[in-house]
Amino acid sequence: MAWNEPGGNNQDPWGGGNKGDKQGPPDLDDAFRKFQDKLNNMFGGGRKGNGSGGKASSGSSSRMFVGILVLAAAAYIWNAVYTVDEKEQAVILRFGEYAETIGPGLHIYFPPIDTKFQERVTELRTYNLHQQMLTEDENIVEVAMSVQYNIDNIKDYVLNVAKPLVSLEEATQSALRHVVGGSEMYQVLTEGREVMGIEVRERLQAYLNSYGAGLKVAKVNIESAQPPKEVQTAFDDVIRAREDEERAKNVAQVYANKVVPEARGQAQRIIEDANGYRDEVIARAEGEADRFVKLMKEYREAPAVTRERLYIETIQDVLSQSSKVLVDVEGGNNMIYLPLDKLTQANTKTAATARQLSTQELNEITTRVTEELNKRVNSSRASGGRVGR
Repeated sequence: MAWNEPGGNNQDPWGGGNKGDKQGPPDLDDAFRKFQDKLNNMFGGGRKGNGSGGKASSGSSSRMFVGILVLAAAAYIWNAVYTVDEKEQAVILRFGEYAETIGPGLHIYFPPIDTKFQERVTELRTYNLHQQMLTEDENIVEVAMSVQYNIDNIKDYVLNVAKPLVSLEEATQSALRHVVGGSEMYQVLTEGREVMGIEVRERLQAYLNSYGAGLKVAKVNIESAQPPKEVQTAFDDVIRAREDEERAKNVAQVYANKVVPEARGQAQRIIEDANGYRDEVIARAEGEADRFVKLMKEYREAPAVTRERLYIETIQDVLSQSSKVLVDVEGGNNMIYLPLDKLTQANTKTAATARQLSTQELNEITTRVTEELNKRVNSSRASGGRVGR
């Protein structure tokens, strides 16, 4: 029940007790006196009575001042002690000048003489960028990228640049605009994105090193690159046309890879055949020349025998390639015609049977043919005419 509600016994929150029907503001002097008495009791003092009020009041005031100093010292030490994690480092500035770099562990510094800057140095942080940029061929592209970085040198991070993160953002935009501005649109949108990310990272790291920002760029990811929405349809048509072009080039390259080796193989075979024919002709010519030289030597020694032998060899070569034979009888005018082409054209059964004849049977057939030829020659001589078959 509230103190001022009916039935609340008219008790005020300031401990004034029941003052009857008079309700007024609390007595501040009385409240301060009660607070002072509690502090005196806390530090061993107390009010001894009204007779020694001056000395008691002076002693209690000094003890209260000492207590306040102790509390202030405890609060100062509490705030001065700090812990540096394994992933963190701290930089201490003494009177605004660099003093030391603190590693992991429990440490203490002394403000306001010392100023502490504590940061996570191994943690990878990410900065995202999405902007429209102009390419080398004066086309507009929308590029979205992310930069992963960490603090490499906390001393440079704290002292060299007033706002290192702002410098990182501005350097990222500058590096990306430089790379995109030096590339054509199709390179940015297609196969050149990975190379562009590497170039942006190298250029951005060079900028940060020149600033002395103490930041290290771990990776730059080109997440997306696309033309503005107003020209997206036209650009899709261009992309499809380029894909068709690449596909046609690939088909042509496959055909070339198939045809060219075959053509080269055929050309090499023709060259080898020509070389072989050349070597054959040269060897044959050299052999014929050598044979002619030797034949001339033999002819000089025995001209008649050599002529006869050459005649017989020539007739043999000519008749071996002819399917018709004419037999001339010495001393007569009759000539026998032997159709060898007809005789050699036997059916398969006759040829198979002939191949199965023995040597004796072949000799008998030869004897009969010879006798028949002799009979015909004799009959032709007796009649004095010429028989040709």
